[in-house]
Amino acid sequence: MLQETKFQSFTVAADPRQGPPRLAALRARLRAQGLDGFIIPRADEFQGEYVPARSERLSWLTGFTGSAGACVAMLDRAAVFVDGRYTVQVVEQVDTTAFAIESLIDNPPHKWLEANLQAGMRFGFDPWMHAVTAAEQLDAAAKAAGAELVAVTSNPLDEAWDDQPAAPLGAVTAHAIEYAGEDSASKRTRIAAAIASQGAAAAIISMPESIAWLLNVRGADVPHTPFPLSYAVLDKDGHVTWFIDRRKLTPGIEAWIGNAVTIQAFDQLGAHLDGLGHAKTKVLADPSTVSYWMYQRLNQAGAKIIRAADPISLPKACKNPTELQGFRNAHQRDGVAITRFLHWLDQEAPHGSVDEIHACRKLEAFRLDNGALKDLSFDTISASGPNAALPHYRVSATSNRKLGKDEIFLVDSGGQYLDGTTDITRTVIIGTPTAEMRDRFTRVLRGHIALALARFPDGTAGVHLDALARAPLWDGGFDFDHGTGHGVGSYLSVHEGPQNISKRMIAVPLKPGMVCSNEPGYYKQGQYGIRIENLIAVTAPTDIPGGERSMMSFETLTYAPIDRRLIAVEMLTAQERSWLNAYHARVLDVIGPHLDGNVRAWAAAACAPL
Repeated sequence: MLQETKFQSFTVAADPRQGPPRLAALRARLRAQGLDGFIIPRADEFQGEYVPARSERLSWLTGFTGSAGACVAMLDRAAVFVDGRYTVQVVEQVDTTAFAIESLIDNPPHKWLEANLQAGMRFGFDPWMHAVTAAEQLDAAAKAAGAELVAVTSNPLDEAWDDQPAAPLGAVTAHAIEYAGEDSASKRTRIAAAIASQGAAAAIISMPESIAWLLNVRGADVPHTPFPLSYAVLDKDGHVTWFIDRRKLTPGIEAWIGNAVTIQAFDQLGAHLDGLGHAKTKVLADPSTVSYWMYQRLNQAGAKIIRAADPISLPKACKNPTELQGFRNAHQRDGVAITRFLHWLDQEAPHGSVDEIHACRKLEAFRLDNGALKDLSFDTISASGPNAALPHYRVSATSNRKLGKDEIFLVDSGGQYLDGTTDITRTVIIGTPTAEMRDRFTRVLRGHIALALARFPDGTAGVHLDALARAPLWDGGFDFDHGTGHGVGSYLSVHEGPQNISKRMIAVPLKPGMVCSNEPGYYKQGQYGIRIENLIAVTAPTDIPGGERSMMSFETLTYAPIDRRLIAVEMLTAQERSWLNAYHARVLDVIGPHLDGNVRAWAAAACAPL
């Protein structure tokens, strides 16, 4: 039977055995270039989390397939760096005799280099693959060790990769105003004004999602993420120079974007930056997203660089009323699919016939039934028993296992729709939970509810709210090693900045219209994992009776039952019980009319008041 789905493959090409011979091939290229080492990031030339096959350099070299990480390859040693989400996965995928495993958080590459480089060494990096701030960290580390950081002109890993795939040519299409809610001319005018207000004559836009939002276009260069890989320069008069392969443009796109956008080939970018520099132009560049190559090209040509945040990032994150309504509509149809899937799972899994891949295929089929699905928003995490203890587990034909009796099953999934992007996690029990499972699930649920109920003043950042979701776990001596929430794009990336909700000291305030995830979890290695995730939108400030300041809050956008069988009701406060009952009533109200017969009856029981 065919194992793949329309949007997800269960074949993992990476293999730990590939590491040593490919590392040897890379080292040969390093010697040829006179280098003592080289760094391989997970990101590509566009600093993206999700990258095309051509840019899967970290996976090609090491076998590690996670969405965050890096590798440092020296002539005599090598290390792979991952965060807490991947500590188990990395040792399964990487040959640890060839690569040491290091913490991306506690001992990131620049710290490791400072301790491991020796005076006189020449350490290489690809200036296209690193943002300015990252490159500056590497340079400081090299100098501290008495070594030299060398920007290569030819990537030695690409030289070693004989069958590297070609660059993607995904079709670029228009994103209609009925979904965008604002035309591109209006966006360009207000972003250009913001650029001018900072004293700049132009801004480098290097994040493809920012360009897709600005021009109201979408693409197909990156798995599950509908943006075209491209760069742009936005002038303070609203004119855009867009650097993209013309072969991607579908008929009518040039008319759609209009005469105020000039299209040029990628190989013309350098000359354009030189022109800005020679004119002594004041250029805004975000050092956390603009590549070191572009920054240095501008600097060497004489541009006056203003280091500031991507001027599109924040406006893009604050969804307009049309986009928010689109999110609600997308989550309604997605909730129907999820609820149909949960009903099916409840009927079939107890018989022992369902495995993780089967569950993926069935869930995608339910989403496809709504007729509006364009893609998944990421590979579905379908994880049973011990696999659920891996927060970013990806099922493959070799890891696939049956959903066992009295085991927890975790499914984290999402859909891409023209009117919105969804991301939802549900954790269910197949059979009867243990008292420990119910305790941990209820702690996670209480944290989820605490964040959903939060009221907060203007100026509050996600880092200020993160502890609300962790407190019930902390009370029992538990925690989780991932963020509580990430931003979500409007038919764009499922992981969107600049806001998030996590322990990381990101001081970007939450603003009305921002959409975030609410996903606390708990993971017991080798046994089970729990996560409850809804998407939430930041609301405008409102007055509280008797209060002195207006407060923002969250609107929950996701509609699907939360497994009542895993809840230790006695652990809930009256307010928490009230929230869950109200949430389930809302789920029935929103999706109930779109469910048929037995599914609707099952949903009514699953959403019954506690």
